[in-house]
Amino acid sequence: MKFLAYLIFVPLQFIWLPFSLIGVIMVGYCQLAVSKRLGVSQTAVEIINGRWAMDVFGLRRDRAARKLASAIPNNSVRGLWLALFPLWLTHKILGVQFLYPTLPKPEKAGIANLVPSRTIVFDEFIEANLAGAAQFVVLGAGLDTRAYGTLRQSDVVIYELDQSVDQTHKRKHLTAAKIDSSHVRFVEVDFADRCWINSLLATDYDPSKKTIFLWEGVTLYLSERAVRATLTALAESSAAGSVVVADIYAERLVKLTKSKAVSWSLELTGEEIVFGLDCSTDAEERLGQFVASQGLRLGRNQFLGGHHKKGPFAAIVEMVI
Repeated sequence: MKFLAYLIFVPLQFIWLPFSLIGVIMVGYCQLAVSKRLGVSQTAVEIINGRWAMDVFGLRRDRAARKLASAIPNNSVRGLWLALFPLWLTHKILGVQFLYPTLPKPEKAGIANLVPSRTIVFDEFIEANLAGAAQFVVLGAGLDTRAYGTLRQSDVVIYELDQSVDQTHKRKHLTAAKIDSSHVRFVEVDFADRCWINSLLATDYDPSKKTIFLWEGVTLYLSERAVRATLTALAESSAAGSVVVADIYAERLVKLTKSKAVSWSLELTGEEIVFGLDCSTDAEERLGQFVASQGLRLGRNQFLGGHHKKGPFAAIVEMVI
């Protein structure tokens, strides 16, 4: 089947190549230049575009992501269609996932499919912790749309925390996309402020109730000191049995982002990838040591790309309070 997919895709891509290049330019311009002009995160666009692609290609239903991706000015859905059309048509003809987006086994996951791979694992970990949870707190929510899908049907009270400029941008375009967000408590925080947790505590958030903290795609942009300080703040302000579901990245991925092309694009919107663990050897032991050093218990964990000779490039982990 893979051979047949290449047989269909390669000539399609050859014919369509000028349009694909136009699409890449359209998406890149909006993501980088427009995000810089608006003063908002450009990496958040990569995440919602990955979720958009998962929905379009039938990997994961997320209508809110499709609607929000079309509404934000620092994105181009037309560009996405131009760039991905040969892959989409190959998928429609054969009914298989091919090249992108795909969901390989976690140990065989590659960086190119990082967003789909980690999204599915996060979904599984969140679902596993919903029973008995009273609150769901998204740290550094960005353009995440989980609060507007199946989670809305649950009994948890939902909070989204982010810095003012990114949260204002998101709320404006949730309205433009006609996505109801009335059930979400939006909390503006500055994670650079050591007392950021007070902004959450000033709401109706109840530290005596079991809470799921979702911390996705954030730790790699922080210093190790900031990561540890955040975990300490959460542990001190939540009930026993609460859980932090987070992704922690390997040093090898952090080093890859230091290339001129990647670092230049991040610098445009003031972003930098900083924190990673050495996962080249004994990755699970090192992860466990890090979690234990915070006085937390290591729960479920899943490494991505573990079959690579240099070790995994990321871990999705439950840290139980």
